[in-house]
Amino acid sequence: MEIIIAEDDPVTRARLTLILGELGHQARAYPDGRAAWEAFQQKPARVIISDWMMPEMDGLEFCRQIRRASGLDYVYFVLVTALRTEEVDYDQATEAGVDDFLVKPIDRSSIGRRLYVAARILQYTVQIRQLKDLLPICMYCKKIRNDRDYWQSIENYIHEETGVDFSHGICPQCYDRYITEPAVDE
Repeated sequence: MEIIIAEDDPVTRARLTLILGELGHQARAYPDGRAAWEAFQQKPARVIISDWMMPEMDGLEFCRQIRRASGLDYVYFVLVTALRTEEVDYDQATEAGVDDFLVKPIDRSSIGRRLYVAARILQYTVQIRQLKDLLPICMYCKKIRNDRDYWQSIENYIHEETGVDFSHGICPQCYDRYITEPAVDE
């Protein structure tokens, strides 16, 4: 996986980059949340490991920016902290959208476990998106089943989901087949 690191401590940043490389991942490391956010906007990653307390933009604000961004695949966000380890801190981070936590000092096995879970969660999000992209449609009447288990016409479904309205017409082939009366031989 490609992983973005936001960490202001150069030693921790280098250690994280080294460990991720040893685990077979590609890391892009930045000295603060703002630089990491700008890099993410240019080229998103599916996993972010961010320090909590940094200059410019802290880890919580970085996570909030990620969560506010629209049209993205799900991003798994791991927050790193040494000082903010009370329940109220974890609650605050969870409310900001953080998925998991690492406590400093960081070790290889802790990162490996988090990335194992991240990979599994990200795979599930892909599967859910694929299932959501499938439209259950009746093979006979062509109605679509919506999320409320209600069957409705294709036109109504698309209008509700996108706001698009339809005008109806008839194509030349259907006109010839259904409308034009067959010629009578005299």
